[in-house]
Amino acid sequence: MKAMILQPPIGLDRLTLDDRPDPGAPGAGEIRVALHGSSLNYHDLGVATGRMPTEGGRIPLADGAGIVEAVGAGVTEFAAGDTVVSCFFPDWQDGAPRVGDFARTPGDGIDGFAQDHVVRPATAFTRAPRGYDAVEAATITTAGLTAWRALVVDGKLKPGDTVLLLGTGGVSIWALQLARAMGATVAITSSSAEKLERARALGADLTVNYREDAAWGQTVRRWTGGRGIDHVVEVGGPGTLAQSIEAVRIGGHISLIGVLTGGAGEVPTAALMAKQARLQGLIVGSRRDQQDMVRALDATGIRPVVDRRFPLEQLADAFRHEAGASHFGKIGIEW
Repeated sequence: MKAMILQPPIGLDRLTLDDRPDPGAPGAGEIRVALHGSSLNYHDLGVATGRMPTEGGRIPLADGAGIVEAVGAGVTEFAAGDTVVSCFFPDWQDGAPRVGDFARTPGDGIDGFAQDHVVRPATAFTRAPRGYDAVEAATITTAGLTAWRALVVDGKLKPGDTVLLLGTGGVSIWALQLARAMGATVAITSSSAEKLERARALGADLTVNYREDAAWGQTVRRWTGGRGIDHVVEVGGPGTLAQSIEAVRIGGHISLIGVLTGGAGEVPTAALMAKQARLQGLIVGSRRDQQDMVRALDATGIRPVVDRRFPLEQLADAFRHEAGASHFGKIGIEW
């Protein structure tokens, strides 16, 4: 069985295609899945470059989708031939967050999905949205579910709300599509005029080039008539948080889901207190959240935006493309 392996010392130049033993038949409560697609996340890039340490010999990629080949004893939710997609936290089935690390996250604490076949507990997967191919399905595991939890599960998004998105990566573009489908009005930032034009084509109501407008938080707040934004999907971290607080309304909601500008920095606590806003850190979501999202995607017909697809053997090149930050939406891996 073919698999991509992170050879020590870990780095993109040490990412190799290797042979691994076939996982065999599923046991009780397990399913065997033939994998055909994945998508890249900032977390995966951190693991593959050694910035987020893992064990040498690790198989990367947190997202995985494919076809069920066999089911073990007691499995009734899936059958051979079903299209399924993985869960970022395979042990978090439902309820409030109970996971604060990546010890059981595929592609980090355990082997991921850059391989031909896996045998895992049936509860580590959900059904894929109807009509999605493997790459499209894989985009929901991390980026899609993060956007869903930020806006729907935690944010309680409703029609007429306003949403601010930072950048045009996977989470932000998923959030744009979900917010528009639910009747929200959306503002989005980028440093690229071309990407902002593409965001407008997807339904963004206000686009702001943050390199041309350093006070973009004020610009967005003025756009709301001075009221401020209901929901901010904050992927930048310390370098953008002050502007996000400027943009949010009194009593609004900021989902802190990324640290693209660094892992630590100053937080304008007085401004946050004055806004009485809820600043909430979050990491992806539960299996139940993912099942709810899949039902919503089936109902709305939303399809993910995939910037480019790479074959599995070109995984290192795909990571370099991601590091270049020229992509719009998700980067797919297909085999």
